[in-house]
Amino acid sequence: MKTIEFADKGPSEIPDWAIRQRYLIDTMNQAAPIYQQRYTNDDGTFVWRENWPGMDGSDDGYESYHNWPLFYALGGSEHVHEQSRFLWNSVTKQFTDYGQIYREFDGYYDWMHHGESSLYIYYFGLANPSVNRDRARAIRFAGFYMNENLALSHPELSHSVENKKNLNHPTLSNWDPAKKMIRSPINGSKGPRFINTKEDWCTHRWILSKYITPYQDLDIPTTLLPMPDGEMVYKADWNNDKVFETILEALNQRTMMCDVPLNLTATSLITNAYLYTNESKYKSWVLDYVEAWSDKIKINGGICPDNIGPNGIIGETMNGKWWGGYYGWRWPHGLNTIIEPLTIAAMNAVLLTGDYNYLDIPRGQLLKLMDLGRTENGQLLVPHRYTDEGWTSFKPLAPKHIAHIWYMSMNQKDYELMNQFPDSKSTWHQVQPGRGKGDDIHFGPWFCYIDKRNPNYPNLILQEQLSEVFRRMEKIRNDTGDPEEWDVHHWQNVNPIHTEGLLQLTCGGPQVIYHGGLLHVRLRFFDLTQNRPGLPCDVAALVSDLESSSTTLELVNTSSVVEKTLIMQAGAFGEHKFTDIQDLDLSNNTYSVNSKEVKIILKPGRTVRLKLGYKRYCNNPSYDQPLNC
Repeated sequence: MKTIEFADKGPSEIPDWAIRQRYLIDTMNQAAPIYQQRYTNDDGTFVWRENWPGMDGSDDGYESYHNWPLFYALGGSEHVHEQSRFLWNSVTKQFTDYGQIYREFDGYYDWMHHGESSLYIYYFGLANPSVNRDRARAIRFAGFYMNENLALSHPELSHSVENKKNLNHPTLSNWDPAKKMIRSPINGSKGPRFINTKEDWCTHRWILSKYITPYQDLDIPTTLLPMPDGEMVYKADWNNDKVFETILEALNQRTMMCDVPLNLTATSLITNAYLYTNESKYKSWVLDYVEAWSDKIKINGGICPDNIGPNGIIGETMNGKWWGGYYGWRWPHGLNTIIEPLTIAAMNAVLLTGDYNYLDIPRGQLLKLMDLGRTENGQLLVPHRYTDEGWTSFKPLAPKHIAHIWYMSMNQKDYELMNQFPDSKSTWHQVQPGRGKGDDIHFGPWFCYIDKRNPNYPNLILQEQLSEVFRRMEKIRNDTGDPEEWDVHHWQNVNPIHTEGLLQLTCGGPQVIYHGGLLHVRLRFFDLTQNRPGLPCDVAALVSDLESSSTTLELVNTSSVVEKTLIMQAGAFGEHKFTDIQDLDLSNNTYSVNSKEVKIILKPGRTVRLKLGYKRYCNNPSYDQPLNC
């Protein structure tokens, strides 16, 4: 590994953003233990109710700490890392006892919720890939979708899988290898859930009453009511037992034996196993599945169908309709649960192959919708739902999926698409308060910063993320409610760890796509002295420019007395390569690297500004780290 010690230019004035960055990290290190102590028993389980039925909820338990190992990988404390593992085990135990978890994975649920849960285990690979138990889990969990290690023997099934021949039986396995499809939208460690019961849905019927009805032709009373964004839709009362029975029967008959776009999020789980093992079977599975869906999109005239029947036929159980599937074009969210899994899967395919053409899959959907859009008051409105009446729910397109495509492609046309959003010239210059559920609401201001149109963004985002820590800690101190009455989302709503700003500024990449995406960044750091991932204590980093073949980075050693030695890795998984490094303060000093990693020595109180030459997506991605953590 090449070592670079830059020419000493004398003491530097420590920039304000560097002080703020280090203070944010220190503050979150202090906040995490207080949050944990407030809401957990000595064994790490939540102070909560004794019973929790249904299939929903374990994802919310995991979401309460899911970003702790990522924070550690960015530079958070060893204590946060240790507790993140302790708490994962505690959540797993608690929800196993409740009944949702089987073999350390949800027995059955959909991939929006599996995706939320799985972020936690993906971040373990970034924190420390040498933990054998994590590797074993990654292989076992992937096996649930490759007809390996299913061991489907539990009280709800009247059978036991004893040999490999049985694993492809259509009532047992999640994966149909011949048709390259996942057999049900409800799936997991217990296999596909073709028949959902009343109990499966019992804890979230009240939430589903807030959304559009799944179907238009059911004999149930409906009322035209607004969605939170003002869209008027017909809603039904899922809390009415007769209404609920009618809806559930229709769901079982029409959608529970179908593959749906949401299942593409499973590609992250399989890629996770590949990042541990480098076994080609995982890569092949991901590419086979992505390409199978790409073929279905082509067959359907360029629009992604939202249901594929058990024989691999579009609309097979929906009277020929390509719309109306589970978490599809109509119900409950429309476009978002189509484009999000397409984007996640395409980005995973690019990571594994370096082939940017996979981005045409989500990009093509977005371009189709923009073509179907209409302009009102100078703003493009695109359809977000397809119903029996055709395209409907016209509203502004959220930029985040085009943004992820642009970030990965660095394509000029994708850049131009980003600049078509009117907000890119107005509200994107502002940092909104809060962080959103996914800690991902500041992509627009960050994009404008990278585009040289929002120069104060680093200070603003660091201040806002710090303010959010203080707001949440205040809520924790004043949280005097009865735990028995708390909603299952209670804890995640006050989790004081935030990573969006740190990812953008230190790693030069966006927050992950929340419902199950992997981390895609330009670089990450390792502390050679402490033999761990993340920025060394007192070191701050700022990525200020991104080009297809370069990244501009500022590194600051805020310590006045201690020299710092760190390793930079190109990409979250070493998927990129540094070609050279130019010292921008001494323009004649360019160092040849030609490696995915490089060692940097920073003298006390010094700042260096670097231009990192890149060749992107040229290396095999892996969780392996450049030191023995």
